Amino acid sequence: MAREWTAHTWRDKPIQQVPDYPDAARLRAVEADLAVLPPLVFAGEARRLRRALGEVARGKAFLLQGGDCAESFAEFNANSIRDTFRVILQMAVVLTYGAACPVVKVGRMAGQFAKPRSAPMEVVDGVELPSYRGDMVNGMEFEAAVRQPDPDRLLRVYHQSAATLNLLRAFAQGGYADLFQMHRWTLDFIKGSPAAERYQDMANRITEALGFMEACGLTGESVSQLRETEFYTSHEALLLNYEEALTREDSTHPGEFYSTTAHMLWVGDRTRQRDGAHIEYLRGIRNPIGLKAGPSMTEDELLRLIDVLDPHNDPGRLTIISRMGADKIESHLPALVRATKREGRTVVWACDPMHGNTVKASSGFKTRSVDRILAEVRGFFAVHSAEGTHAGGVHFEMTGRDVTECIGGAQAITEARLGDRYHTHCDPRLNANQALELAFLIAEGLKQERSLGKLAPPGLAAVS
Repeated sequence: MAREWTAHTWRDKPIQQVPDYPDAARLRAVEADLAVLPPLVFAGEARRLRRALGEVARGKAFLLQGGDCAESFAEFNANSIRDTFRVILQMAVVLTYGAACPVVKVGRMAGQFAKPRSAPMEVVDGVELPSYRGDMVNGMEFEAAVRQPDPDRLLRVYHQSAATLNLLRAFAQGGYADLFQMHRWTLDFIKGSPAAERYQDMANRITEALGFMEACGLTGESVSQLRETEFYTSHEALLLNYEEALTREDSTHPGEFYSTTAHMLWVGDRTRQRDGAHIEYLRGIRNPIGLKAGPSMTEDELLRLIDVLDPHNDPGRLTIISRMGADKIESHLPALVRATKREGRTVVWACDPMHGNTVKASSGFKTRSVDRILAEVRGFFAVHSAEGTHAGGVHFEMTGRDVTECIGGAQAITEARLGDRYHTHCDPRLNANQALELAFLIAEGLKQERSLGKLAPPGLAAVS
């Protein structure tokens, strides 16, 4: 029988990937300040996402989860938020129209400030300093004072996340997501590219259909799904003291606790120990949960983690995010899919095609090949096609900025061009062009699913 859970029982468990704060008193003071601040998201919103993900688990929708590798303080501005949001909108339209499939949109935004690291320390020219763990913990500059973990950064994350959420809600509900305005979503720097031209051709066809609907009296004023969209946020639950401080009991459902930092949280491949602190915290909150599964994940380990995180087999509660690498997905993923199917577990299967395909270029830049990213997505769909299951979603790192961080794709970005606009604070991200390429590939995979009868027929929800 599972032990009684509270928001702080994780503190009695072994923990990985946490910073060593030199000022413990200041850390406690910051945690106390966070504990009395208003929630960033609400329990009812998290429940709506859980219901939407339940539709994904049943093969009736698709999860599109993307955004920054790691948000930063320096690049925080309204334009960056807007541009990432509208690329996700474009991708969702490609999937909704191209595959007649409702799309659940979740951003890696408004909280994705911390990153796990392979080593706690970094050495440069013989000098050893703490590794950069994201702006939530310390700074990028290789200076002793900057690399010292600073508790006050937790408060800055809270306030920047609140501002980001405020803008995202305005975009989603205030008219920016209006399908009648979809031609305006294309970023100037991708106009004329093959992906943009393909998108514009599709947008023209949608506009013709909308014109017919408008003539029949179906406008954005009468059908809210045409002018508004549901948009949710997510991040990796890495700093559990931050999550604990913002955990709230739902006043409308006594006994149910939610992290109010994001609608959805996930646990990474480095922190998913079944007896560890991160699993202990996540098992007790009612938010939808993501579980990263890399090549080292075994069938037995996966099933035991599912038992802990989703003991009641609640559709929409648990999303398993595979991150295998293009060369391993078709050999490692099938056994995991078969195990969950055999045990009757109703989970969402999503593909993270980014983290297993990271390499270091000869120039020293960390990069990813668009071709390998697309190959992993193809492999993901191939596995689910062979197993008779639903390829339920993708989880990827992207930005609306005109970056050159991933090589290849229709733009044919080479290693020599990586330094042109390499702006990431951590891992390389797809730019808008490359993200649209991914969307068209996914749409083809979903079309094939529908032709094989594994994707349920669309309903009115498909337009949102």
